[in-house]
Amino acid sequence: MRGLKKKQRVQVIALIAVTLLLAVGLIGYGFRNGINLFRSPTQVLADVPPPAEVFRIGGLIATGTLIKGRDNQVTFSVTDGNATVPVVYTGLVPDLIAEDSGVVAKGSYVNGSFVATEILAKHDEKYMPKEVIDALKEQGVYVEPGS
Repeated sequence: MRGLKKKQRVQVIALIAVTLLLAVGLIGYGFRNGINLFRSPTQVLADVPPPAEVFRIGGLIATGTLIKGRDNQVTFSVTDGNATVPVVYTGLVPDLIAEDSGVVAKGSYVNGSFVATEILAKHDEKYMPKEVIDALKEQGVYVEPGS
């Protein structure tokens, strides 16, 4: 009788362990494309990601680099004050995109420039994404709005 109860406990524990492993595996599989890491231009150039990796880059649009071309192609450079990465985007951009303003772009780094699939601009004159503020503070170039 004791051996039977012990065997049942082992089976239940094994079933729970398999279920947990399966759940963790499914969660990981679901998040494989849903998690986009944020990087500053300095981090991108210091540790160049593979072209297939999708991530977000953020910083300020460098002065004199914003060019709106034909066929909805926009090019600009993102800087954190320490490094600058060229960005290429094809599509409609938010009206708030302007030089010296904060921007976050989602895409991948291919052949020395960031090919964006999505552009996020600031919401108003004072807004800047937290990741961008943190990256600029880390580089020592962040200036509080109104200063």
